[in-house]
Amino acid sequence: MALKKEQKKVEEGAPTWMITYSDLMTQLVVFFVLLFSFSVLNQQKFQQFIASYQGMGILDGGVSPIVETEPAPAEYPENLETPEAAAALARAREMMETYQTVKNFLTANGLDSMVEVRYEERGIALDIKERILFDSGRADLKPEAIKLLDKLAGLLSQIPNEVRVEGYTDNRPIHTLQFPTNWELSTARAARVVRYFIEEHKLKPERFVAIGYGEYRPLYPNDTPEHMAENRRVVLLIGMNNSR
Repeated sequence: MALKKEQKKVEEGAPTWMITYSDLMTQLVVFFVLLFSFSVLNQQKFQQFIASYQGMGILDGGVSPIVETEPAPAEYPENLETPEAAAALARAREMMETYQTVKNFLTANGLDSMVEVRYEERGIALDIKERILFDSGRADLKPEAIKLLDKLAGLLSQIPNEVRVEGYTDNRPIHTLQFPTNWELSTARAARVVRYFIEEHKLKPERFVAIGYGEYRPLYPNDTPEHMAENRRVVLLIGMNNSR
């Protein structure tokens, strides 16, 4: 009799499938609550995102990751309708479009293996290794460098943005009559690239700046030949379009 009563109680309860169904409904409720919470974004955080131009790493093309920093709140507009916020949004949109233009150009012209492109907070950086442009300790363009710069001049002629040409070296000292230090060598290389764009392709001189950083901003420690080779480079930094 006791066994029959116990069986009857089980039969009178909810079916076992209801337990799984209840768990599913609970998870769905939690899921939609999370969706709702994500949709109600903190406006200040969104302003920070726009103003600091972070998140560009979502663009395709293997952009190197960007470490997000949290600048002082005073740097951000108070609301998204201010002129500052509108300008920040316009800059972000322009730089995204320029980045995609650069990526498409490099791919179409087969330059992906020669030029590394990445998005930085300062702008869009085109990294060209020294071995492609110059012989060791020299600032004269190699024949293959001429071909590369001719193609890149075609890209720069399509976009009116300002361009900073930056020269970098490794930490090996140089003591020649022409280049007493790496400062002179890196600056001469940057200036040589700028002169080629201006003199051979008639690009506007006011768009360009030549800068030499010498050995003092390496990508890697100068502890191996491979790292030293990576540090010897010329970077074309494409900034904002100041013609607007």
